[in-house]
Amino acid sequence: MPDLREALKDTPVTMLVGPRQSGKSTLVKALAEGQADARYVSLDRGLNLAAARDDPAGFVADGARTLVIDEVQRVPELLLEIKASVDADRRPGRFVLTGSADVLSLPRVAETLAGRMEVLRLWPLSQGELEAHREGFLGALLAGEPETLANAGGAGSTPKGDLLRRIQAGGFPEAVNRSGARRGRWFDSYLDTMLQREVRDLANVAGLTELPRLMLLLAARAGGLLSYAGISRDLGMPQTTVKRYTALLETAFLVLTVPAWFRNIGKRLIKSPKLIVSDAGLLSHLLGESAASERSFGAVLENFVLMEIVKQASTSPARPAVFHYRSADGQEVDAVIEPRGGPICAIEVKAAASLSPRDSRGLLSFATALGDDFGAGVILHTGSESVRLAPKVWALPLPTLWAPARRRARR
Repeated sequence: MPDLREALKDTPVTMLVGPRQSGKSTLVKALAEGQADARYVSLDRGLNLAAARDDPAGFVADGARTLVIDEVQRVPELLLEIKASVDADRRPGRFVLTGSADVLSLPRVAETLAGRMEVLRLWPLSQGELEAHREGFLGALLAGEPETLANAGGAGSTPKGDLLRRIQAGGFPEAVNRSGARRGRWFDSYLDTMLQREVRDLANVAGLTELPRLMLLLAARAGGLLSYAGISRDLGMPQTTVKRYTALLETAFLVLTVPAWFRNIGKRLIKSPKLIVSDAGLLSHLLGESAASERSFGAVLENFVLMEIVKQASTSPARPAVFHYRSADGQEVDAVIEPRGGPICAIEVKAAASLSPRDSRGLLSFATALGDDFGAGVILHTGSESVRLAPKVWALPLPTLWAPARRRARR
């Protein structure tokens, strides 16, 4: 991971966070093995966990040039000792930490290591990573040149069955390497571990019996606006509890919220976030056979595409933020990509192989509202055609999303 090696050159503490089984431990173990005077310690092991809890200061004073601590959220007390150690010695690359919880959501952590720590996120494997290349889609879009990737994903339409196979596999290495019932068993075990152990430990509460029901309901609503009132009504659970439990699931990287994009453009915008499940395979497993139904497939496909965009954004040099757009009069855009100081781009996802004029209304409305601030827009569809729909707006085949980077067209 190039970002991790770059952070070690100028930052005392680097924190790598992401879902369990996304490859964090494998990555930092390889880092420790390939670096002189580095030591790897996992807090998933009982003796290490006990030692860290009994003597946090002694545990941190290890003497290694780089101390790699896996699953540091299990002993939050270590972070205060790491702060004290870094304040006494600001050498870069002193600590590499991993966590299966969003460290910035944990109490006092962000303040404790502010200015001393860089946080990197590692999501399950993207489609490009599964095919052993770096995707070029987001880079071309942000450059205002999505047409350079036209037909890069291969000729022909994308059959629903092929998309379902990608979606059902997800990005967790263990799940990708299995199929059928064995993959289903792995997802069952993963959910049991996360809901009964990880989230419980984060909450410091013994019984969170409603979490499996909540997770199923959130999966059924993936891709839609997050309505705490509606979930509260359907589960018969107080809104305060729904909000707390949903926040715990997000902290554990099981779900994430895509905030609404808004700007003072003369209209009132609906500002509810959109909720998505962090792995398409996990979502498909939760929904079962209904994931392939006409009613659900569009939302499942949108969830899949949004997570691929989130993954590409997390490794993009531009570090763009990802939003969704929905105006009060019903115009929608599935993903709004906003880099710092650059033009704003937009993406729509359509499960159809052919498009009608109404399919581009939301994107064209958004482009008109932004004016000169609009960089480029793409409608990703399951057909085979690459078509310029309007200035700066293209319709492209869905495989373009994970196509390898190509040279940008000369002007």
